[in-house]
Amino acid sequence: MRDIRLLHQMFIPGMLIGPFTQANPGLGGVCTFVGEVRFDNGVEALELTHYEPLTLPGMHELADRAFARFDLMGLLMVHRVGQMRPGEPIVCVSAAALHRRDAIDAVDFCMDHLKSAAWFWKREKRGGEWHWIEPRDQDAIDLARW
Repeated sequence: MRDIRLLHQMFIPGMLIGPFTQANPGLGGVCTFVGEVRFDNGVEALELTHYEPLTLPGMHELADRAFARFDLMGLLMVHRVGQMRPGEPIVCVSAAALHRRDAIDAVDFCMDHLKSAAWFWKREKRGGEWHWIEPRDQDAIDLARW
């Protein structure tokens, strides 16, 4: 079971994870990561833009790579674009597998790749002004593990 989505509206992770878990009967474990807009350093909003011709196909390719690398029963990958406020979810990745390690590693693998994907550009609004967010060195280190 694959559920790969790019959303322009807010979503509630629990409304996705419950049906995803039920769609994978016999699973041994589910691992889920939800990333949210931070409340720190005066962030008023976050905006994600993307390169539409590559984003969703790239997410599907990433899912294919995860299925090839890990013994998965299912994968849920949902990513927001547009403007978001602190506390709103940005991304939800959930993996179902017979064994926990495959589920945990698949989520980690997908998140490291999503975080570094060239299809997304981020900027934050602080003090009424927008500022582009540059990739962190740690993102490249995390991606290099795979």
